[in-house]
Order: sequence, then C-alpha cells, then structure tokens
Amino acid sequence: MTKAELVGVIAKSAGVTKDKAAKALDAFETSIAKELKKSGKLVLVGFGTFSVVKRKAREGRNPQTGKAIKIPAKKVVKFKAGKELANKVK
Repeated sequence: MTKAELVGVIAKSAGVTKDKAAKALDAFETSIAKELKKSGKLVLVGFGTFSVVKRKAREGRNPQTGKAIKIPAKKVVKFKAGKELANKVK
C-alpha cells in the first residue's frame, strides 16, 4: 500500500477529505519522529512500540565486486507490534 492509498483509506473510514487525512497522517509521522529524536521511545498501547536502536559499525561486502567495505554505525528505528495489532493480523 502506498501513502496515497493509505490517505484514501483513512479519509473514507473517518469521513473526511483526502486533504485532511493527508494532513493528519503527516502530523502523525512528524510527531513520532520528534518523540523518537527526543526520548528514543514511543509506546502506543495495543498498537506497538517504536524505539531507536544504535547499530554498531561493521564490515560488509559490495555485492557486485565482493570487495569488503566498512559500514558506519548509525541509529535505526525499530517497531514491535503490540498484542492487539498482532492478534488482528493473525
């Protein structure tokens, strides 16, 4: 599903215009990003937990040449589904 398709689904189920649904989705994404940058963790009970994890620097391989390359350390976002979401997907 693309972001545009998600906006359409949100608009239809909430009974609002696609423009309002897009603004709400953008606000949601921005809020999550700000909170993760600030505290490193965001819990939405029943939905799931977003958290920031540090990845160590490591050595990898260029798939085209097979040559060893260094992959720098970085922070990545992890998501763990909550119990209610996991049960809905089953």
